[in-house]
This record gives sequence, C-alpha cells and structure tokens, in this order.
Amino acid sequence: MKRLRIFAETTVVGFGGDVSDMQYLDRLLTSLDTEEAYGSAGHTLNAKNLHTYLTKVFYKRRSDFNPLWNQVLVAGMDGEGKPFLASTDLLGTAFSSPSLATGYGAHLAQPLMRKIAPDEIAASKLSKEQAVEAVKESMKVLYYRDARSLDKYSIAVVTKDGIELKENEKLENQSWAL
Repeated sequence: MKRLRIFAETTVVGFGGDVSDMQYLDRLLTSLDTEEAYGSAGHTLNAKNLHTYLTKVFYKRRSDFNPLWNQVLVAGMDGEGKPFLASTDLLGTAFSSPSLATGYGAHLAQPLMRKIAPDEIAASKLSKEQAVEAVKESMKVLYYRDARSLDKYSIAVVTKDGIELKENEKLENQSWAL
C-alpha cells in the first residue's frame, strides 16, 4: 500500500494507520487541491496550510466521536520557502520536529534519527545524502525488528527545487539463509 502522496506539487503527506480513512483523506485533499488550482486566487496550498487543514479535520472528526484512525506527516515548504515538517493524529494533536515517524517507527526509528539531527540547527546542516542514509538505516532497523514487514518502501525527498518520490525502494538483498 503506497502511503506517500504528493499534493499541490509542493507537499508530501505520509499516512499511517487505517487504510480506508487514508483513502478518505486522500480524496478530501485531492478535492481541495483541485479546488485551489482552479480558483480565481491561483494555487496557494503549501505544506503549512495543508497541515493546519488536516489538523482541523482530525479535531472535528474526533469531536464528533467519529475519529479518523490515522497519523499523518506533512513535509514540504511553507509559504515563505522554509522547510516544514509536522504531524497530526486522530485526536487532532499537532506538532513539529526536525524528524518524525509514525507507528512502530516512532518507537525505533525516531531515536536513531534524533542522534543525527537532535535539533533544527543540526538538521539544517545535514546534506541530502546524509538525511537519506539516516532514513535508509532506520528502515533497515524497522525491517529487522518486525516479522510482518516488507523490505520495500517509498521515500520522498523535498527540496526547494521540488519533490523526488521514489517508490519500491529495496533495503538490501537478504536471503535469510541459515
């Protein structure tokens, strides 16, 4: 199941949790993206206001006792051209950090990424290659620790030049031979 989606050509949304709720959010964001693209004001969606919108959707659904069983990560550039990374969950709780993960990755991958980028200053000094390598190492640890996981994943790299989405990345050739 592909859990990374590009919206407004400037933002990547990563979904964790329930697939049917993810599909609902995908349709909702696609509709919003289309509406903004053809609106008279032009295309104004960016990562920051998409995250704000999602936070309000999650909070409203929670308040109606009909929560969306997801946690989403939103990455992209904000309205000022600065990098933006934030999360929101089924309660509508929102926060930002130099590194984020959902599900099992929040327990195992986050400590690994925090060693490399403990704060925004350290994160801003990382090269693209260092950041991608940190994510690949985290994915490898997750793969080895979860018997139900697959060795394929998707990775999105967001820069000022755009979004590079790679799907079906493979960790390594593992034969699991004894």
